[in-house]
Amino acid sequence: MCRDRVGVTTLEPLSDRNIGWLRYLHRKATTPDSWDREDHPHEHWDNISEAPMLCFHRFDLIDSTYAVALMADRTPAWREVYERILDELIFRHTGWWAGEDWLTQIGDDPDRENYPEQYRMLIPPAHWGNYNVPGWTANGIEPWGLQWDPIGADGNLFFKGFFLVMLGIHRRVTGSARWDEPFDIVRDGDHTFTWWHTKIAEHLAEQWRAHPEGCHCENTKIWPYCLAGAGFGLQLADLTLGTNTHDAFETWWQHAQSTYLHLDGDDFPAAVTLYFDPVIDEHLDVPAMMGSIPAIYLAPLVPDQARRLWDAARSQLGTLELTGPPTMLGPRFTAIDLMLARNWGVNDLAEVLQSATDELYPPTWDHQRGEMTWDFGLGEPHPRGQYNATMAAAEAMTEGAWWRLGNVSTAARFDEPTVCDVDFPTVALTQAEWDGATRQLHLRLQAMNETVTGTPTTIRVTGLHDPGAFTASSPDGVAVEVEHRGADLLLHTQVGGHAIVVTSP
Repeated sequence: MCRDRVGVTTLEPLSDRNIGWLRYLHRKATTPDSWDREDHPHEHWDNISEAPMLCFHRFDLIDSTYAVALMADRTPAWREVYERILDELIFRHTGWWAGEDWLTQIGDDPDRENYPEQYRMLIPPAHWGNYNVPGWTANGIEPWGLQWDPIGADGNLFFKGFFLVMLGIHRRVTGSARWDEPFDIVRDGDHTFTWWHTKIAEHLAEQWRAHPEGCHCENTKIWPYCLAGAGFGLQLADLTLGTNTHDAFETWWQHAQSTYLHLDGDDFPAAVTLYFDPVIDEHLDVPAMMGSIPAIYLAPLVPDQARRLWDAARSQLGTLELTGPPTMLGPRFTAIDLMLARNWGVNDLAEVLQSATDELYPPTWDHQRGEMTWDFGLGEPHPRGQYNATMAAAEAMTEGAWWRLGNVSTAARFDEPTVCDVDFPTVALTQAEWDGATRQLHLRLQAMNETVTGTPTTIRVTGLHDPGAFTASSPDGVAVEVEHRGADLLLHTQVGGHAIVVTSP
């Protein structure tokens, strides 16, 4: 946050990059496609990144919610565009293709004797050639047997855990109970299952309490990364729904911080558990530099321990103390480090990472559409979804913002004045904030491109208790005509980059 000249607390406005990404994601999310079994997702949804573990369409959906949540907190009086995007993302997550791996990877992987050499680092050495690589969900094998419901299953933790994060973000951003009403998932004949937000949270908490060592993701594998994400999902449920589920994470954490993440010593851990297989009693450990991945989800839950885990990763990467160029481990790792640096206010590292990122991965602009994405030097027909989404979240992050997502209620904003019917993407709002102390609504517009600048546009304001008492003007000298229509206030102005202040004299 920053303070203006008269001491009124204001949120940091969205940048041109933030809005450019928002326009792209809105177009991507609203492009019609079908995730039913007999159809196929649009090819702009990423199912190729980070094989063999994350190369499924739903991870693009999951990652795309984070920048939306962060941007929504910076324009709390303007939520309609975020709600539309989140509804589109969540509905796709209820389709067959979101659970493709669980619904098709039945039994052991028939190709596990032929894995490429680079998979060796992901498999316990003694079991090479006779073990399923991470990413193969193995629905049907012991100890659970065949379970078609991807949420109800004893395994498949990551499907329901990250889905809870999406649902919690939606409720926190919009205040809408849409996804706490019964909805169907998979929708494949007999394989159709009915769930809702509260039911999913309570079901996962019950499963987790029964297995305090952690629920399985792929069958037989317990992942600290996925369980951290699931804990974030339960915390969001408790924050937005008033449920009481987070004790499941807290019990697990007492076990995990020593057994999986080795945070019980005085020194930084040298290694962390990537996953634990309780059937063969095997921990697959990886260097502590990989600890940034669970740290991003632990940061709103156990911030002190999460920071220590991240510092251990930085120590191995040589960025705990900056003495040279930062180590860049690819778009996802770089973006996560940038997210954490900004969340914790490690500004020197954030500046170095941002500079290196801009040099290595410069953004690409579509000026006609007002959109910004990253190509990452891949030269692909569609921007790589998971990488773009994570980098967009890093761009939108401000100090403490990630912690606030899981710990600060937004209930008050739903009773405050709200801006509607913005002609997005032609015009966007980089600022939309109600100041209750001064009874002023502060807005700032941004045009899609130069050709639409100066064209007429109208914005509707709802939730003013006495709209007839309010007027509006632009401190930048642009004309704003006010029309009182019932309980609403209409602001007639033009597309541009000017500010508008709605105030009661």
